[in-house]
Amino acid sequence: MTTAHNSDSHSAISSWLDDFGDDMYSWAYYKTSSRETAEDLVQDSMLSAYKSFDKYKPGSNPKTWLFTILNNKIIDYYRSSNTKKSVNQTTLQGNKLDDDNFDSNGLWNKAQEPLWANTEEHLLDNPDFLAVMGDCIENLPPNWKGVVLGKYFHHKKGAQICKELGITSSNLWQMAHRAKLQLKECLQTNWKDK
Repeated sequence: MTTAHNSDSHSAISSWLDDFGDDMYSWAYYKTSSRETAEDLVQDSMLSAYKSFDKYKPGSNPKTWLFTILNNKIIDYYRSSNTKKSVNQTTLQGNKLDDDNFDSNGLWNKAQEPLWANTEEHLLDNPDFLAVMGDCIENLPPNWKGVVLGKYFHHKKGAQICKELGITSSNLWQMAHRAKLQLKECLQTNWKDK
């Protein structure tokens, strides 16, 4: 990287951090429920942006570019912590379900951990489990069902699901969270490993 290019990238990244840093932090915190993790993800994202500044196309929206990097960092974070059985939860003030099911780090409380937690990689090959799961999904409220099917089965983007269901993004994440809790309860009640 030349000195002029280095100066340009430093100036741009510094300006973008001022312009978009708070939004990036809010998004990372929303997705991880951890201040420290959110700060680390934003810092890693900005460092990656600086290192790959030559890949940024002038005229492109810098916020979109930075959030793409941030979202990839968030995905990497969850992939690396997948073995912790972490739950991506939305903060629901005063929701007793959260207090009963999750600890302060968003992990399942041992007493509330799903019965199938240690066999989950084989369940999707089990037709009996899939039938019970299908029944549980069918019994969700209509919008919750739409969120679950769109997000987890059809891999649609949040904005597309919101548009199709006529809901806000905060409603989307709240519905996804509550649907997961209801699905857990339904599966624990109706699924007996045969």
